[in-house]
Amino acid sequence: MMMPKCSHNLPTPIALTKQSAAALLRSCSGSPDQLKQLHSVLLTTGLSVKNSLLTGLLVALINLGDFRYARKLFDGMHKPRVFLWNTLIRGYSKNEMPVESVSLYKQMASLGVRPDEFTHPFVLKACSDLPEPWAGCAVHAHVVKHGLEFFTEVRNELMIMCAKFGDVGSADYLFGSMIERDLVAWNAFIATCVQVGHASRALTLFREMGPAGIRPDAVTVVGVLSACGQLGCLETGEKIYEYARSEGIVIGSSNMIVENARLDMYMKCGSTGKARSLFNQMPHRNVITWSTMIVGYATNGDSEQALALFSKMQNSGPSPNHVTYLGALLACAHAGLVEQGRAFFNAMVRSRSKDIQPRKEHYACMVDMLGRAGNLEEAYEFITSMPTEPDSGVWGALLGACAIHKNVKLGQVAADKLFLLAPEVASYQVLLSNMYASGGRWGSVDRLRLRIRKKGIKKVMGYSTVEFNGEIHVFYRGDRSHPQARNIYQKLEELYAKMKGFGYIQEVGSVYHDVEVEEKEAMTSVHSEKLAIAFTLVINEVPESPIRVIKNLRTCEDCHNFCKFVSRISMREIVMRDKSRFHHFRDGTCSCKDFW
Repeated sequence: MMMPKCSHNLPTPIALTKQSAAALLRSCSGSPDQLKQLHSVLLTTGLSVKNSLLTGLLVALINLGDFRYARKLFDGMHKPRVFLWNTLIRGYSKNEMPVESVSLYKQMASLGVRPDEFTHPFVLKACSDLPEPWAGCAVHAHVVKHGLEFFTEVRNELMIMCAKFGDVGSADYLFGSMIERDLVAWNAFIATCVQVGHASRALTLFREMGPAGIRPDAVTVVGVLSACGQLGCLETGEKIYEYARSEGIVIGSSNMIVENARLDMYMKCGSTGKARSLFNQMPHRNVITWSTMIVGYATNGDSEQALALFSKMQNSGPSPNHVTYLGALLACAHAGLVEQGRAFFNAMVRSRSKDIQPRKEHYACMVDMLGRAGNLEEAYEFITSMPTEPDSGVWGALLGACAIHKNVKLGQVAADKLFLLAPEVASYQVLLSNMYASGGRWGSVDRLRLRIRKKGIKKVMGYSTVEFNGEIHVFYRGDRSHPQARNIYQKLEELYAKMKGFGYIQEVGSVYHDVEVEEKEAMTSVHSEKLAIAFTLVINEVPESPIRVIKNLRTCEDCHNFCKFVSRISMREIVMRDKSRFHHFRDGTCSCKDFW
């Protein structure tokens, strides 16, 4: 019997048999339209809905991403098996449709269909992608009810979900109480810790793998290199990479995923030279490789190199994606290249590629670019013309620009939006308070600060970190808890004495408190980044060694000025990564050209 070929001219209902229909299904599995035609033929032939053909149809439609028709087919089935519920739940979850995935699971439970160990991993993954944890808590209760909490995949997803919602303690408990913690579990927890900003915990986990008898693989290395990038631990990251090579985990530069992670680590540690050297040596480069370089150059303040590489990629590299374009927009925003930024954004809008269409982060970058350049009204009009509802990132960019240009009126508009969208985020309310203070509106400052206290909103405390000999040293403003505190403050006094001889004048405009100038000077003189720099000069006086500082908030104007003077008198490069970008200080100047 000849195998029927799938085409838009399917066999007539009379000619179709169970065997020929199965053959057609195999040959039609790549076309949603042909699968729909086959479904119509099945209905007219009277082949039973219990037939495995419908199961194959449903699976094929889900694999092709036609969820609308797949759901229509599913809803018409008589008591679908658990396998089919799982397949559709998994399809929704893997295709970034968490609401649909959780909703289908809820329907499954309401109909009394008993889940199995394959149901919950994807439901929990969907719960992790929701903005609130309530659905995940309910599913967790169902997992316990059905006695499925000790299945490895279920426990992995429970652990990941807890970590994503900030409950790292519960995630640690789930991980530690696993009966068998295999490499997949270790990698999952390391990757999740990095994703939710607990990079230090990720490094600790990596160090615990050996004593636990678990040999890391390339996936592990990617996770810990990403953690080192977050923490600015270049020294540690390089040692981990060398360990991976010596153990045969990474062979040369053949593993592109690891090399891309290494590239990202260099950029996030401000080592653009090492990143470019690695990039030039890589035998193969994909869109992630190029995008990492372009975004890295942009955030490091080298807009010229970022845009040059973007142009080279367009001419001889892979097609750019939305991340690549974000890097190009960041480069324009950090250099004040408004016209070029507009051109890039308009190219995205005109593109027919879904992978290049602007997303909210691109809109936020455009608002930041326009606002920093002083085009505040245009930035506001840009927001009001957005095809989607602006999120807190977009309004936050406008508020930040208003703070720079001291436009309290428009800043108030942005702040009102943010109070509704992100009422728990203290930084937006603090920024508005600082704007009031800079204009001398102390009554408004007091009222806003009272509101913050009443709502129980806690301001994020500023801190700075430096790495030395594989150890991370953390400093807070006025911190005297460090073992080297006496030497640090002595070094700081020496620096101030030398800097004043070169014309340094302390800037106290960033102190938004109604106090005397002397008190403001005392407060700014012991900011965390200054202590971190002084500490590094105390313990490491090698001129060739850059000083690398990570600041969790935006650096103030006085600290920025301080770094310029210190780089001049100490003949040391200072690389500072603050909340939004890098500053490379060399011989009294900064890579940002004082535009940040």
